[in-house]
Amino acid sequence: MISKIKIGILRETRNPPDRRVPLTPPQIIALEETYPELQFFIQPSDYRCYSNEEYEYLNIPLKEDLRDCDILMGVKEVDKRTFIPGKTYLFFAHVAKKQPHNIDMFRAMTQEKLSLIDYEYLTTDRGQRVVAFGRHAGIVGAYNGIRARGIKTNRFKLKPAYQCHDLDEMWAGLRLIELKPGLKILLTGEGRVANGAIETLSIANVVQVSPEDYLNREFEVPVFCQIGPQHYTKHRSGKEFSFDHFRMHPEEYESAFIPYTRLTDILITGHYWDPRSPVFFTKEDMRDPGFRISVIADISCDVNGPIPSTIRATTIADPFYGFNPYLETEETSFTSLKNITTMSIDNLPGELPRDASHSFGIMLMENVLHDLFTGTESNMIKRATILSGGKLTKNFDYLMDYLKD
Repeated sequence: MISKIKIGILRETRNPPDRRVPLTPPQIIALEETYPELQFFIQPSDYRCYSNEEYEYLNIPLKEDLRDCDILMGVKEVDKRTFIPGKTYLFFAHVAKKQPHNIDMFRAMTQEKLSLIDYEYLTTDRGQRVVAFGRHAGIVGAYNGIRARGIKTNRFKLKPAYQCHDLDEMWAGLRLIELKPGLKILLTGEGRVANGAIETLSIANVVQVSPEDYLNREFEVPVFCQIGPQHYTKHRSGKEFSFDHFRMHPEEYESAFIPYTRLTDILITGHYWDPRSPVFFTKEDMRDPGFRISVIADISCDVNGPIPSTIRATTIADPFYGFNPYLETEETSFTSLKNITTMSIDNLPGELPRDASHSFGIMLMENVLHDLFTGTESNMIKRATILSGGKLTKNFDYLMDYLKD
């Protein structure tokens, strides 16, 4: 008889709790049918987007104690008090950039001799990520930017995304509103996040225009413009922009973003930012009389990074605050038209957890789980393995000083 490989789906322990799951109940059934040697167990949760009853209905057992499981899968960071020694964990750990808030969790993982596979580093040989929530971050982030504009101008009201049953309901409400003619929306980035934002903007009937037209024309319809680093930065010595060079030497570039600040009503950020890169604009720039941006939906959410008003991450329950550019302080949202409304939620896909979880599970099933569950040699899984038996792997040995500090 073939011994079962037992997979545990963790209850999310991050605070505030995340409602997403790495695999939906129907996806688990499909996996057990494809791989008869697998058996899944679900740690009960009162706040997961798929209820305990939805798992039980499909005869997927609930189990509080997952010590018998071989592999444990979650979404976000795990409470260090719940680690089971010697196990293999899959989740977004947020430690590979030496994030200070996760150092205690990471140290506990080494002490418990855990193996860690981080979803963020599951990539192709060319470095392209194969599983991500970026599309839904963009979808919801853009929606929140439009929603904030409606509240601020008192022109329309949209239901918070997390109060919608699913993406279809959210978009149905968006189709009912009418944005002001001539409204200008700027979108940074050219990846999954930006593409998700474009989906939402298209549903809202916002017309895409080129950067050249955006900077030089006015329109009778709401428009948006998508820009990448070739548009918002320039080489300090005037060299022609090269993306590969920018990626390797971002410190040699300076911002070319200021012209956009004078023409933009809503800024939606979906870019990747390297701390060596120039900031987009400064707090002093925000006090310029020509600075027009009134709403910033900072999906990228680099706190104290390229967007000066992003001074903290916000939450799904309380998504907005007002940034006073003259005092350089946070104020209650929508209390002053002079303030710049800022949204900086760092777990945006959690607003549409069922849709986001379904898409994420498909990506796992198509790209990762066969090799993981069958023990097939996989360079992709090797690249994403940060710890093996509590020891740093070769690709992540630069984290040694992070562990010791």
